[in-house]
Amino acid sequence: MSSSKCQDVEDSTVEPSEPKARHAWEVSRRTFLQSASALGAGLASGVAAETTQAQAIASGAARTKSVTLNINGQDHAVQLDTRTSLLDALRDHLDLTGSKKGCDHGQCGACTVLVNGRRVNSCLLLAVSAEGDPVTTIEGMAHGEELSPMQASFLEYDAYQCGYCTPGQICSATALLNEIKAKQASVVSFEDCTQEAPKLTDHEIRERMSGNICRCGAYPNIVQAVRAVARQVNL
Repeated sequence: MSSSKCQDVEDSTVEPSEPKARHAWEVSRRTFLQSASALGAGLASGVAAETTQAQAIASGAARTKSVTLNINGQDHAVQLDTRTSLLDALRDHLDLTGSKKGCDHGQCGACTVLVNGRRVNSCLLLAVSAEGDPVTTIEGMAHGEELSPMQASFLEYDAYQCGYCTPGQICSATALLNEIKAKQASVVSFEDCTQEAPKLTDHEIRERMSGNICRCGAYPNIVQAVRAVARQVNL
């Protein structure tokens, strides 16, 4: 009986078939390892290059530039990191500390200066991008010992308290009058249907000065100071 069962098992055993022919698309273990090694080397090389570049940027290597800035009518040649803001260039490199750093995010207006006669938040403007453009800061508003009309008006109407925001307020207010002269409309101009020839109402002044924050709350006096200068130039 035992031998018969064994015979049955032997008879039912399937003979191993011949190995199938290898298809062209099949990858051998050696080929796979070679490809993986090559890919790994390529990735490592790329990562190393990126790391080197990141380290160069972090260390400031090859990131400086010689820049000539025209500030208050005078050229200043300075060597700057290309990421330096105009505000930091003024304060840290040119010793013009009238422009104040408040929020450093372009929201308070304390750093306002004029570039080509237009007001800008100097904390948001790269210094290298201002090269070739005339920049006017609060230090350049006066003519020698003579205050500008807006500076004198701020004094007369007590349009400041702590004074921290005042340089930016004065620069902004000066540009505001130039915008009215040029008939540049604001949101209020459209609301009042005066966009063709904006009127310098209190509402218009408040709208145009809204980018300059006074934490002391001297807003009513600021409006009076701006209106006084506007009357002097028939606006």
